[in-house]
Amino acid sequence: MDPSAFRKFIGNYVFLPEKDWDVISRYVRLGVVKKGDFVLRAGEVCNTFWFLEQGLLRFSVLKNGEYVTKFFTVAPYAFTSQYSFSNRLPAQENIEALEESILWKVSFEDSNTLFCLESWNTFVRKLIQEVQHFTEQILEEVQNETAENRYLRLVENKPGLVQRIPLKYLASFLGITPQSLSRIRRKVTE
Repeated sequence: MDPSAFRKFIGNYVFLPEKDWDVISRYVRLGVVKKGDFVLRAGEVCNTFWFLEQGLLRFSVLKNGEYVTKFFTVAPYAFTSQYSFSNRLPAQENIEALEESILWKVSFEDSNTLFCLESWNTFVRKLIQEVQHFTEQILEEVQNETAENRYLRLVENKPGLVQRIPLKYLASFLGITPQSLSRIRRKVTE
């Protein structure tokens, strides 16, 4: 396997000269995570920036004694525990593979080394801005829309994804019980 999908992903954000990719590719390592395994556990310091080539991940946080789904990362996409990674502090979230996943990883130290490249610097900056936008969008939806409307939007925008996520995690993401989600699904199919 080679990290060409990661190269293509970076190219969606910034022009990536061949010489820059030659440098970046020296720092990229392959990782395969089995379904149900954790990429990161809450309490650990995140030392890795990942690119998810294939698979599906769940980000969750502990709330009132239960792990609540914050969001999902669907391949192809890059991710990290941004606060933990940047500040070298324990992560607040778990990152769990919901499917066997192929990851390409860059260590914290190597990522900092790569900041000497304008292309890497610009890529990371644009990615962080995009993630912030997605986070704000999720927060706005949670505050202003019903769980049913959020579910319908998810089905409309990413119909295949809904089938890949276990019901309990999807319900947790929507802030409702699995039973309520089952009722919504029945209503939608009628």
